[in-house]
Amino acid sequence: MAPVARLNQLLAEANSPPLTEDQSARFTAYLTLLQKWNARTNLTAIRDEDGILSRHFLESILAAHFLPENVSNLLDFGSGAGFPGLPIAILHPELPVTLAESQHKKAAFLREAVRTLALPNVTIHAARAETLPTKFACITLRAVDNMQQAISAAIQLLAPSGWLAILTTRSDAATIELLAAQSTQPKSLRFTWQPHHSLPPGTDRILLQGQLLPSS
Repeated sequence: MAPVARLNQLLAEANSPPLTEDQSARFTAYLTLLQKWNARTNLTAIRDEDGILSRHFLESILAAHFLPENVSNLLDFGSGAGFPGLPIAILHPELPVTLAESQHKKAAFLREAVRTLALPNVTIHAARAETLPTKFACITLRAVDNMQQAISAAIQLLAPSGWLAILTTRSDAATIELLAAQSTQPKSLRFTWQPHHSLPPGTDRILLQGQLLPSS
């Protein structure tokens, strides 16, 4: 089965709409580029095609569908090989997306991916996200090295009423919510967490979304 057909099959099983022709072409090019780079550098631990489709692509696409509506910009914190930031940019071409990645080889891959996929809505920040001067309406995190440190830094980059969108597991959700509460300053603010979205249904993987709002 062709990769895009397999990806659309996975999306159908997750009750998600199929990719458009344009999106399909970009995901096919993304897969080809990722496999090429993975052959010579360590971009992702999951290297087999079906694993990339079912874990990286499917999870990121589903997260893109569940994001809050009408956010003005988005930061993918510690973007790595571009998950979920690049799939979000493909599905939401109107949304300005910043991919922050401090590791040189991964940032080089992201630049090549943005060029190859022709994504004018994407900016690469090849440094630590903490050095960004911009505030963001939504910040995504997935598989970052130090979640506690990343959450604390991400909160500092949130615009008023901004959202954290964390791709994690159901079993880790309570810990992440606690870390966010401990990192929130001033204490007049707190996160309001939304019901979990499964990525995909029937798995432990979820999208955990919280909005930073004044305490009532």
